[in-house]
Amino acid sequence: MQVAGPPEEPREGGPPGQAAAGSPVQAPQGGTGAPGAALAAQDTPAAQGAPAAQGAPAAQGAQGAPASAAELARPAKCGGVPQLKLTMVASGLDQPTYVAGPPGDPSRLLVLEKTGVVRLIKGGAVQQAPFLDVRSRVFFPAPNAEGGLLGLAFHPDYAKNGRFWLHYSSAPRGNVVIEEWKRAAQGGDSAHPEPVRSLVDVKHGAWNHVGGMLAFGKDGYLYAAIGDSARSPSPAADLTSKLGKILRIDVDQPGKAPAGNMTSGDPMIWDYGLRNPWRFSFDRLTGDMYIGDVGQKSWEEILVERPGQGRNDYGWEAMEGAHCYPPGATCKPRGVPPVVEHPRSEAGSIVGGYVYRGAKIPCLRGRYLYADYVTGRFFSFVWDGKAATDPVELTSALNPNGLPSSFGEDAAGEVYVVMFNTGRVYRLDPG
Repeated sequence: MQVAGPPEEPREGGPPGQAAAGSPVQAPQGGTGAPGAALAAQDTPAAQGAPAAQGAPAAQGAQGAPASAAELARPAKCGGVPQLKLTMVASGLDQPTYVAGPPGDPSRLLVLEKTGVVRLIKGGAVQQAPFLDVRSRVFFPAPNAEGGLLGLAFHPDYAKNGRFWLHYSSAPRGNVVIEEWKRAAQGGDSAHPEPVRSLVDVKHGAWNHVGGMLAFGKDGYLYAAIGDSARSPSPAADLTSKLGKILRIDVDQPGKAPAGNMTSGDPMIWDYGLRNPWRFSFDRLTGDMYIGDVGQKSWEEILVERPGQGRNDYGWEAMEGAHCYPPGATCKPRGVPPVVEHPRSEAGSIVGGYVYRGAKIPCLRGRYLYADYVTGRFFSFVWDGKAATDPVELTSALNPNGLPSSFGEDAAGEVYVVMFNTGRVYRLDPG
């Protein structure tokens, strides 16, 4: 993930670190002509520094009764573009890269800043004291380089055990680090200043294609995305390398491969053949995994994987999306094709999002939301188990004021959008 502006131009087979289309977390470099860039999102008192309620209450069904799992699972039958708005919940952040809510705690959100600070939003206000400061551990060579503090995952039983994990880049030469940390004993507003242990510390060798996502699957294992470092040839298909992969880790026994991982090569590998899977997520109801893989030259793609169906080859760098790579080449198609792809005329750096399972916006329930960092567009579709159906673009409804670089989810399943280039976090609300 980069924090510096639109992704760089695609590499043409140059040395590691040469300009390449990377993740959306680069420092701003000016306007990009994103649709709606001149339109203001729905600014609320929180945007002016006053508290605003964070997180949704327990999902409510008819007459205020708690919504059942069946109700939350039922896709809403709404036609066209739903009435939506973006409600600002935080501003003035320093290059935010991700936002997430602790399980079971709708009153708090944690926001990652690229430089290595974890900010706490509590009761609708950004707290002055950081939840955690790891700036001494995080390293990236320049403001517009990929790298930094990129990913966060809470243990499913975080409310009781306080365990969480961070994904960041460190010196020398951008090693990719995944570490376990723990909430401080004196409450939920800070963390211990030193990590519990390291799970991954792998030489990356470049500042492009770091990946950065962490999330727990319904199987209780931690999944982690690492990009391919923009090398040519790519290590994405090399099963001895963690680069260009999604890893699957038993956090209680990190030295032991979970059953179902690759049986040859690196024991942490779950999926391979990925270029830069900047953001993936799990549908909290079904367990399906949705992966946004940033393209190289012509195509941006979304992949969907059913629970337990790992050990997939997603084709890079023989394939870009469903097409032979490089463009114009002939090849025997390899790997699992995307369920959705966008040509560069529509998207330039895809940002994977979430399947909406909240209670506030019934018309979005069961719909996967994602975006593009270069154009500022928001897209959605419904996965029916076999194909992506009912595509609806949401850009006009959201009127984004900024470039979406990441999504997040709170304890109640409400969805948030991070605008890296403006230092703001928004919540999707009904319009």
